[in-house]
Amino acid sequence: MSTHRKLPEGKIGRIVRLAGLGARTGAGLLLGRDAAHQVHLTADVLGTLRGLAAKVGQMASYVDGVVPEEHRDVYEAALGRLRAAAPTSASVDIRRVIEEDLGAPVDRLFARFDDEPIASASIGQVHRAVLEDGLEVAVKVQHPGIRKAVESDLDNAGMLEGIVGALGARKLGSKRVIAEVRSRFLEELDYELEARRQTAFRELHAGDDEIRVPRVIGERSAARVLTTELVLGVGLDEAARAPEAERRAYCRTLWRFVFKGNLVGGMFNADPHPGNYVFQGDGRVAFLDFGCVQPLEGHRLDDACRIHSAALRRDEAAFREAAKLVLETRGGHWEKIALEYSRLCFEPIFTSPYRMTRTYSASLVRRLVGFRDEMSKLQEDFVPLPPGMLFMNRLQFGFYSVLARFDVEVDYAAVEREFLAPILGEPLLPAT
Repeated sequence: MSTHRKLPEGKIGRIVRLAGLGARTGAGLLLGRDAAHQVHLTADVLGTLRGLAAKVGQMASYVDGVVPEEHRDVYEAALGRLRAAAPTSASVDIRRVIEEDLGAPVDRLFARFDDEPIASASIGQVHRAVLEDGLEVAVKVQHPGIRKAVESDLDNAGMLEGIVGALGARKLGSKRVIAEVRSRFLEELDYELEARRQTAFRELHAGDDEIRVPRVIGERSAARVLTTELVLGVGLDEAARAPEAERRAYCRTLWRFVFKGNLVGGMFNADPHPGNYVFQGDGRVAFLDFGCVQPLEGHRLDDACRIHSAALRRDEAAFREAAKLVLETRGGHWEKIALEYSRLCFEPIFTSPYRMTRTYSASLVRRLVGFRDEMSKLQEDFVPLPPGMLFMNRLQFGFYSVLARFDVEVDYAAVEREFLAPILGEPLLPAT
């Protein structure tokens, strides 16, 4: 049964609840080393807050390296509740949102509408319904008051700092990075924008039998309501127990969805929450939630293709030059450590076939967090994170952590060559 919780909307009320955990931000507690005994209380409070606070808890539940290794199991067990079943909003309030946005009673909009949600997350919850023509659909509805709650979190400087830290970029950002965080998270409140993005991803992957992006039902969608085809399958935990061949097929599908979206579609879905993947057997995966999408356009898209091409060819010199363009470095010590880190992130391509491990994905988080120790060595050569890189970190950490759960060796380079070779028109095999 779902647990209905009234959503605290105001800045003061939200800070007070976090203060009860001993931190002004959810991330401040999650990233500490003395809070394991409070983890169940933490999950309860962050779930009640929803919004950005819950997002931090969700990331900590599956991104390797975010919480201390000695507390990882207890954090994952407790905070995993935020992934699978966050506190819900009451059905009467959900129906009111639907009727306000779609302009008609729920019973006229749907032949059947289940008041008990099938999922709840940081921004909204999902209800199963049936249209008059018999089509089963998923109706995602924003928690009443969630916009005010998110805006309150975005006005909380400590919360913003915590989010940037949880994304691995504490002290590496700038005012522009903070503005980017604000922009992306506010966009998640616009379901009309999400509907357009979901349709774009569906069109990009049309004809791919292993990738399924549910069709948006436009006449039953609005700013706070998003109705799509209902997709069924199993979650990450069950999929990770499948036979080895099936796990390998899932990893290939996931990699193709992410990097074809990046490099061919010019957009990356920067929310690799495990609940956004529905596994359907034989390597088929349905993809949900397109609220946090980072555009990749112009020279930034060209540079991204260039760095992937160099990695596929295992051309270390070309990779370094491409990475300089992507990171906009200007020499010195900062460039050295930034290039080293980028090369580490591309290890699954350079050494493909590659077995993604939790140790490796955690090392990426810890290495980036460790950059703060390098700050004392930096002078004029330091440059802030370029546009999009903060959310690329979020994708990289989360996505690699998901792949690591499958514990299987995959030829990720071969997957990329299939969709990159036709658009680049150049050989993508290592020189012999």
